[in-house]
Amino acid sequence: MTAHSPIAAARVATFPDTARATFAAAYPDQPARLCHDLVGHALLTLDALATLAERMPASSVEYNLGKLPLGVRPEDTPSNGLTLGETIRTIETNGSWAVLKNVERDPAYGALLDAALADLEPIVHAATGPMLHREAFIFLTSPGSVTPFHMDPEHNILLQIMGDKVMTVFPARDEALVPAQKSEDFHGGGHRNLVWQDGFKARGTAFPLAPGEAIHVPVKAPHFVENGPAVSISLSVTWRSERSVAEGELHSFNALLRKRGLPTGTVSARPERQGLRRLIYRVMRKLGV
Repeated sequence: MTAHSPIAAARVATFPDTARATFAAAYPDQPARLCHDLVGHALLTLDALATLAERMPASSVEYNLGKLPLGVRPEDTPSNGLTLGETIRTIETNGSWAVLKNVERDPAYGALLDAALADLEPIVHAATGPMLHREAFIFLTSPGSVTPFHMDPEHNILLQIMGDKVMTVFPARDEALVPAQKSEDFHGGGHRNLVWQDGFKARGTAFPLAPGEAIHVPVKAPHFVENGPAVSISLSVTWRSERSVAEGELHSFNALLRKRGLPTGTVSARPERQGLRRLIYRVMRKLGV
């Protein structure tokens, strides 16, 4: 791997041919380990990220103590007592976890996101249509930290930049892991964390990640992350699609129906094809029903 300047990032492929082929075989429904070429990038060092974090709005950062139970409730997540800049600069020893959200709003990081997604866009477009609502997140994690069991609403690729971690990924659309009402609450603004049961672990697949490796995580595939013995930096590049938007609309429609005591409908593996139900939901939302 070679170090990159921000200018070079627009010219160097983030994902080599082998990674693109693996991604094409897995997208959109299966997790897959990929490789990438962003290790050593000048924008992804601890110093660069601390500087970025200090100029970001408070609403775009989240940080707390990192050694958490897999099923911790959001309201029980403890603070680390430090500022964000202190958290990042001393993350090797302070036992913390931090995420910088929507870093694409910074022009340099926006260019980094665009370059990464440009490698994948033809594959995505052929399978699920245009890439919508593109975003980037950066995760900084102390040694031994745990990111609890949760799900995310986007198509996601997590690129490991520094340190090692293990992400355990579970099947999407498994109602034993994510009951229908949890999906409905989630799409209505509920928290991403999920209820953990020890019996779940056998349903997951563990993906060890070293610098230069990445993982594709399908929409709402539950997962948790265990950090290794060194500081970890990971870049998450995400997008929505008509499929992910449709899935959210249909769960929101079911929430409206459930609230009124009416029968709910099935959200299929191809929710973008459930056009009539989506139309009814949009009309109800517009009318405030």
